[in-house]
Amino acid sequence: MFLTVHYWWDHMEPDSESISAPRQLGKYRIKRGIYTEEQFQKNYERNTPSPRNRDFRIQGRVQCRFSWARFRKIILKMFPILNWLCAYRVREWFLSDIHAGLSVGMVQIPQGLSGVLLTRLPLPIVNGFYSAFCCSLTYVIFGTSHHISIGSFSILNAMVADVLKTLNFSSVLTTNGTFANFSDANYMKSYMEALTLTASTTFLTGIIQLLLGCFCLGFVTTYLPKTLIDAYLTAAALHVIVSQFSFIFGIVIKFHMGPLAIFYNLFHYCMALPKANATSILLFLVGLVMLRISNCIKITHKHSPVAFPMELLLIITFTIIANHVHLHAESSMLVAKMVPYRFLPPTLPDLSNLSRIVAHAFSLAIVSYFLLIFVGKRYSCIHNYSISSNQELMTVGLCNIFSSFFKSFAVSCAISGTVIQEKTGGKTQFAALIGASIMLVVVMKLGHFFQSLPNAVLAAIVMVNMFPFLEKFMDVPTLWRQDKYHFVIWIVTFAAVLCLGLDIGLIIAMGFTFFIITVRSHRMKIVMLGLIPNTDLYRSLSDYKAAVEIEGVKIFQCCSSISFANMRHFKGYLLQKMDVKAVPLDENEMRALISVSLSSTGLERKDLKCACVCDPPELLPRIPYTEKLVKRLHRDNESSSSSLNLIRWSKFERKHSSGTLTTGMLQTQHAQSTAIRLRAARPETGKKDEGKRIWNSSDVGVDTSTTLLCQEPVQLQSTEFSAYPVHTIILDFSMVQFVDLQASDLLRQMFHMFQNIGISVLIASCHLSVIAIFEKNDFFDDCVTKARFFLTLHDAVLAALEQNQRPETMALSTGQPDQELDEGLTEEQKERSLHSSNNKDTSSLKTTRSELLNEEPISDLFRTYSLQSETEMNVYQQYDAPPPEPGDRDEEWEQKWKYARDP
Repeated sequence: MFLTVHYWWDHMEPDSESISAPRQLGKYRIKRGIYTEEQFQKNYERNTPSPRNRDFRIQGRVQCRFSWARFRKIILKMFPILNWLCAYRVREWFLSDIHAGLSVGMVQIPQGLSGVLLTRLPLPIVNGFYSAFCCSLTYVIFGTSHHISIGSFSILNAMVADVLKTLNFSSVLTTNGTFANFSDANYMKSYMEALTLTASTTFLTGIIQLLLGCFCLGFVTTYLPKTLIDAYLTAAALHVIVSQFSFIFGIVIKFHMGPLAIFYNLFHYCMALPKANATSILLFLVGLVMLRISNCIKITHKHSPVAFPMELLLIITFTIIANHVHLHAESSMLVAKMVPYRFLPPTLPDLSNLSRIVAHAFSLAIVSYFLLIFVGKRYSCIHNYSISSNQELMTVGLCNIFSSFFKSFAVSCAISGTVIQEKTGGKTQFAALIGASIMLVVVMKLGHFFQSLPNAVLAAIVMVNMFPFLEKFMDVPTLWRQDKYHFVIWIVTFAAVLCLGLDIGLIIAMGFTFFIITVRSHRMKIVMLGLIPNTDLYRSLSDYKAAVEIEGVKIFQCCSSISFANMRHFKGYLLQKMDVKAVPLDENEMRALISVSLSSTGLERKDLKCACVCDPPELLPRIPYTEKLVKRLHRDNESSSSSLNLIRWSKFERKHSSGTLTTGMLQTQHAQSTAIRLRAARPETGKKDEGKRIWNSSDVGVDTSTTLLCQEPVQLQSTEFSAYPVHTIILDFSMVQFVDLQASDLLRQMFHMFQNIGISVLIASCHLSVIAIFEKNDFFDDCVTKARFFLTLHDAVLAALEQNQRPETMALSTGQPDQELDEGLTEEQKERSLHSSNNKDTSSLKTTRSELLNEEPISDLFRTYSLQSETEMNVYQQYDAPPPEPGDRDEEWEQKWKYARDP
């Protein structure tokens, strides 16, 4: 066997016209034999895969090898700071990092002072800034993102209020903006218990994140699409904006957390609007306008756009004004003065009450990590670098552990600080290190000056930096046009996070996304393929007008993997297109089938058998199928309602014959004569062609060395009563990636069910990994072999046509149907048919017809064992024919339609 390839190329001199015209591709012609998987593996040796599980044997002594390359890889993975520190570009990045660090450090100062207004639990001021500095330093060393600014997050701080409710702790800061009496000993004891509980919660949050990172559970973010990340950050930005209303209006409310909390907070803000501070609103509007104007100022450094540092300018300007002029606006000065302790030394958290806060800690751990990784992935995509999910998970866990030593809140990504660091030109985490250092130095030396900064100015800075996330609303119409699945994911994620909170909403969004991914990946799409004339190309019959269906062959292309989730749809689609339905076997048929299975396995066939309990149990016989195929009954007038349309070809074979030839097809002379009689018995009508395009392979001989099967398509006059019965079904598995255990069992049963009614099933373009899955699932047997698997779809089609050629059809003339019918019959069949037609009267014909309406095909194996025949199987034939007209007489119907049966 050899392969010959011929190429034809059109060589032309390049000119102006040929350059502008599209290049003409070459042509090729390949001549080779038809390959099945079994034949191909015999002719071509496969590479032996290397074993994955190797046995390591320790002999005598253990040898340890040291590799500098592996050591360097481990160190760089553990300390990502070395990746950018060793390649730091001082001339290009230093000024940008200094600029970004100054802006971020100055914004973190008022944020740390004003966080108490949401939690109403004033932490020691110095403790909070020490915690922020240690967390920033930890992230600089272990973090993989270049733009994340670690720090406190307002919504996480508000979630601490739920933890404090477990102690029935009354708020330190009342709704009127005044503090409770810290001189009361009982109240101070409750205050210290609240700080201890907060530290324990933060510590447990860090431990959970560290354990999740050690078990490499950060991979979950790999399965979360960008659509979910954008929707989650958009909803989180709205939560942050609502939390700033206390600073904008100068009022303090009881901030709610949990389901529908944002609507409760909005309602309380609306109720408290009459008490709003007009000066705070005015300062907020001034800051908002100045920040929006700064977007029009463009600064370019080293060919990179850098935002104007308006945040830094606003903080310095309003701090100076507030220290010289009383602005009558809310600030952090009152909070800072009333804190009972300025600094508490770091201590280990109290581990005695961890069981009470484990649920809250787990919720904080999930929100803290996913918020960090979502923002990190957003900016890593913009600046074209990658981040490690597991490394980020362990890093934020370490940050929370260090934060708990200072009795501080759980930390995560400071969204406003991250946006400022990125837009002001920060290139590496060196900017975050500079910002944390400036923050700590300024607070220690000049912290009291920033306590008079109006909170409304800080609210304007935070709100403006949330606008980039709100701009994702503009992508929703585009998602609707491009991908409906991602549109639904965006809407569900946004609604869940907005209404149910950052924790519950995230769980619902992830569950819904996984559900959509599962449905989409297992959604079965099957198309029927047809041949493009004069080529070996097969395309969808519904998409291409030139594609035509091949006579006697149905080609189905599976466009997804087959699993337990879609295998019922796969089966239903095939049965619908073949116009049959599956009916469960009755008790007698199942008993006969079990007898066949027992005989094929060599087991003794006994009705009563005694055995010892100690003996190992015998394996149950393998039943090839539990259903049989029958013709669908059509209720409408135009369709056939008789099971006479059922095509069932009988097979002349021994009881132990597998029924599979070397090419995977059934090649019987009786099948050929059946098709001849069907073609001859079909009456000519004067109806118009209704348009089912069929290639007639009998018009032109099939040559496996070429793709020219025939010249013109044949138009059938009726799609319901096809002149050419289907003898082969070809499944194109070129797009199937895997077939699970249940789907393999169903597919094997369908092989046997179609084989039982004379239709062979072939599989084309099946990947080796799928064949390996079939082998593991015990898919192959005597009937279903690798001879049914072909390398390409065209190989399968050529094999089907070659093994089912009807040379008698080409030699027939257009004579009488009865004469053409008799030419395909053997002498014995002629005598049986003549004897049957002479002895049956009109009543017997009616009875036979009524019996045929309810007849269902029974396996030849059933029939063999039920009659106890050891020589040859009985032959039952049933032909595809339209029902008789209402006005036809029984005698005329008897002459036109013949029913042959063994006497």
